[in-house]
Amino acid sequence: MSSTPIKSVLIVGAGPSGLLLALLLATLSPPVKITIIDAAPTLNEAPRATHYGPPAIQLFRKAGVLAEIRRDGYMPEKICWRKLNGERLAGYDRSLLHDGGLDGDGLTVYWVGRLCRLLERELKSRTGTTVKWGHKVVDVKSGLKVEDKEVTVVVEEPEGKTVDYSADYIVGCDGGNSTIRRLMHGQRNFPGFSWDVPIVATNTLIDLDQFGWEDTQFIIDPVHWYMAARIGPHPDPKQNVWRISYGEKAGLTNEELMERQEMKFEQMLPGHPKPSEYKILNKSPYRVHQRCVEKMRVGRFLLAADAAHLCNPFGGLGLTGGIVDIGALFQCFEGMHKGLADDSILDVYCSVQRQKWHEIINPVSTGNITRMFKQDPDKALEEDETLKMIKRAETDLELSKQLQAMANELVYDYTKHYSKAAGVEGAARL
Repeated sequence: MSSTPIKSVLIVGAGPSGLLLALLLATLSPPVKITIIDAAPTLNEAPRATHYGPPAIQLFRKAGVLAEIRRDGYMPEKICWRKLNGERLAGYDRSLLHDGGLDGDGLTVYWVGRLCRLLERELKSRTGTTVKWGHKVVDVKSGLKVEDKEVTVVVEEPEGKTVDYSADYIVGCDGGNSTIRRLMHGQRNFPGFSWDVPIVATNTLIDLDQFGWEDTQFIIDPVHWYMAARIGPHPDPKQNVWRISYGEKAGLTNEELMERQEMKFEQMLPGHPKPSEYKILNKSPYRVHQRCVEKMRVGRFLLAADAAHLCNPFGGLGLTGGIVDIGALFQCFEGMHKGLADDSILDVYCSVQRQKWHEIINPVSTGNITRMFKQDPDKALEEDETLKMIKRAETDLELSKQLQAMANELVYDYTKHYSKAAGVEGAARL
C-alpha cells in the first residue's frame, strides 16, 4: 500500500459536485492543495435540480453544511401521481417516517444555486481556497497514461493567456458537456441516448394549494405530462415557489418552446391560469439524456457526476447520484492519503459507480419519466407495477419505509478496500 499522501488535486467544474469534493478534501491532514477552475464567469443561476435524497443528506452532514441547508430549505412530506384532471392515483406520505425534526436523512429541497453559494463560502472560510472563474482547460500534456506521475493540463485564463496547471490527480466535475471527458474519451464517446422530448423547467410563483395539491405532483398524460414540486414554502400559499417542469413536442426550437409556455400553463395547470395569475421567476428549456461513460478513470484523470453519467431529472437521481459519486471518490482519496489504499482503489470507484448507474439510476429514472407519458392514465393503477406498489404502501408502513429507503442502495462502502479498514479509527463511512 502507498504511504505517500496526496499533495494536490485539480477539480474542474465549480458546480455542487466539484465544490463539495473540495470541501471534503479540505478536511484531510496533512493538507491537500486544492485548485478549482471553471470556464463560466460565475455561478449558474438557471433552474436546475432541487431535491436531495438521503445519501446526499448524509454527505452534507459530513461536510458540515446540513444545518444551513435544512434551515433555508425544507423537507417535503407528500408526493403523489395524478391524472391531468387532478385525480390522485397514489403517493407517499413521508411524515409517517419522521417526527418532523431536522436531523434525519429525509428528502430535502434546496436550490442548487443556493447550495453552490453555500459550498463556495464554506470553502473560502475554512481553507482560503477560491474558485478560479473564467478558466478553461484547452489541452492535456500528461496524466492520461498509467505511468505518468502527475497530470498537467493547459488552462486558458480570462485574458486569453495559457498557463500549465499540474496536480497529482484531476477530477472532471464539469457537467454534461465536460471538457475533461472529451480529453479522456474523445469528442463523441458518451454511450447512451438523448430523449426526443424537450423539457421546460420553470420556477413559478403560483397558488396551487387552493387545489389541494401536495408537495410534489407527477402528472400522467400523453400530451400534458409534467411535474409540479413546491420548492419555496411560504406561510402565504400565494407566495409559494413551484418548480414546474413539463414535456414538450419534439423538433421545436428554444425560442418556440419559450413562446408556448403561457399556452401550456393554461392548458395543463389546474384552474387554467392566465399569465396575470402567476409569476415566472426564471425558465429554461433543455434536453435530457441517459448516458454513462465506459470508464470514469483514465490514468490520473477521473470523472464524477454529470461529467460521467446523465439521466433525466424526474425523481432527483441525477443530482443525488452525482453527490454519491463525490462521497465515493472522497473515501478513495482519503484511504490513499492515509496510506491505507493504493490508487487501484480508483479502479474500484470506476467499476462500482458505473454499476450503480446501470443497475439503479438508469432503469429507475427511465421508469420515472416514461411513467408520465407512455401509458394510459385511466389504466395506470391496473398496469403500472410501481404505482401499484406505491398504492399498497399507503396502508403498509413497512413497505413504505422500504420503498422510500431505496436511494440508500446507491451508496457503497469503499473502506472495505482499505488495507486496515476494520481497525482504522475514524475511517470515512457514509
